[in-house]
Amino acid sequence: MSKFFYITTTLPYVNADPHLGHALEFVQADILARYRALCGDEVFFNTGTDEHGIKILRKAQEEGKDPQEYVDGYAARFSAFTKRLNLMPGLHFVRTTDAHHKATAQEFWKRCKAAGDIYQKEYEVKYCVGCELEKTDSELVRGRCPLHPNLDIEIIREENYFFRFSRYEKPLLDLYARYPDLVVPTSRFNEIKAFIGRGLEDFSISRLKSKMPWGVPVPDDESQVMYVWFDALVNYVSTLGWPEDTATFEKFWGTQHHPRAIQVAGKDNLRQQSAMWQAMLMSAGLPPTRQIAIHGFITSGGAKMSKSLGNVIDPNAIIEEYGTDALRFFLAHHVHPFEDSDVTMEKFKEAYNADLANGLGNTAARVMKMAEDNLEKPVDVPSELDEDPSLRNAIAAYDYQLYTSIVYLAIAQLNEMITLSKPFAVIREDRERGVALIQDMVKRLFVIAKRLEPVMPVTAAIILDSIRTNKKPANLFPRKE
Repeated sequence: MSKFFYITTTLPYVNADPHLGHALEFVQADILARYRALCGDEVFFNTGTDEHGIKILRKAQEEGKDPQEYVDGYAARFSAFTKRLNLMPGLHFVRTTDAHHKATAQEFWKRCKAAGDIYQKEYEVKYCVGCELEKTDSELVRGRCPLHPNLDIEIIREENYFFRFSRYEKPLLDLYARYPDLVVPTSRFNEIKAFIGRGLEDFSISRLKSKMPWGVPVPDDESQVMYVWFDALVNYVSTLGWPEDTATFEKFWGTQHHPRAIQVAGKDNLRQQSAMWQAMLMSAGLPPTRQIAIHGFITSGGAKMSKSLGNVIDPNAIIEEYGTDALRFFLAHHVHPFEDSDVTMEKFKEAYNADLANGLGNTAARVMKMAEDNLEKPVDVPSELDEDPSLRNAIAAYDYQLYTSIVYLAIAQLNEMITLSKPFAVIREDRERGVALIQDMVKRLFVIAKRLEPVMPVTAAIILDSIRTNKKPANLFPRKE
């Protein structure tokens, strides 16, 4: 009997082209989704685009475009990017400008208001446009946001609606106690618990339409639009057809006693995903997220990627030169699942040649060349494999490096087996023993390909087809000089 599995990325903000950090989050989520699907689970995989807010409005104005025209263009780029990364078939791509999403956000608002958690007041706050978040003095470094030091902090003075975040300090800590693995890694969980422990302040969830018209209208108040974070977070349930389609919602998101949803997010989203969103869910009377996996950032040459430093790595350019599976494998095998990782094109090229050209590609070619030359028919292999507990545990821990390391060890062992046993020599002296050796190697290659399916689906399919037809595959990963 299949299980139900829901996984979502955060929604990229459409004020710039897709970058390597987006690719990391998409690929991590896709590996999880594909693994669970291969295990027989029914998977709902969600991503999409976050399209409201002041940054979007200003970018559209800079380019002389209507905001909807502006976001339509970027949404198309991100949708195309998910296809270039070969995210699994059936992917759900939600846009926060979709009519259903906007209606869902308004219904969510109404439920939070009915719970007594939305009220109106005048206020003045320091605000980082880059984060689309209010900032306290303690969060600023020399008066600037540490994540966006090139942007001036803005002062917002107006009457807005607020969410009673302060009401949820104890409920959030109770939730964290109920699910001691709600946030991984533990260091990030400790970070958010410390944040809650310092006390919570209510946060603004609307903007004056006269100043910032690009947003979802607040129900029953034409003078205000929703604050981008309140609107955007609701995508996780709007994509499931909530509130109309309760059957699909409960099947994948779960119930109060059996939450199922898995969220993948970057460390800059920790507060929004594990505190703000969880409080909002409680207010609306919906089940919590079951687990939130927080990954680090990708830097380059020891610095944050930026056009001014000239260290930006374009994932589309990598795909053009090296192929999608090469990028997917690198992000899984060479980027730490939780901490920041430094990536340069020199490191990528070195890893590509070592791991793929000289490693997997060479090993598959050697095995299947011997099979094609010496076996009369394809080797009988099972249609499916039993789950490997070590791989299952690696996936459960969101440790993609461990997963790929286990598989890569099998590749190295197979390559060493070829070198030491010399089947091409054995078969000349003892054909029966040589054939048995080659058949065993093909079976080992089959296991490797099956284990690689979640990470490198195209490469795995090519190898599996070569085993089925008993033909050496074309050069999978040409060496780059």
